Amino acid sequence: MQRRHETKGQVMLDIEHETREGGGRFTTSRGAAELTYRRRDADTVVFDHTFVPPEERSKGIAAELVKAGVDWARAENLKVVPQCPYVAVMFRREPEKYTDVAA
Repeated sequence: MQRRHETKGQVMLDIEHETREGGGRFTTSRGAAELTYRRRDADTVVFDHTFVPPEERSKGIAAELVKAGVDWARAENLKVVPQCPYVAVMFRREPEKYTDVAA
């Protein structure tokens, strides 16, 4: 799956979703930025790590990766455990955006 996203820093991103046994990741075509997850069970995923290279930070890239992951979880009727500290902060700051997917 590949989707185009525009960040708050006006950066256009192509976000790709790669799956593997037991989990997967969302990555950008621009480089090493990623959101990784693992399956906890058939109905739940754990967002466990985000990374954006230092030179790409403060452009909204991590937020767009999380948005792509949450959109995917919604489409698949999955619940999300926000284990990654960045994702956990997003879920706490705007709980109304994530109520339907928060585990």
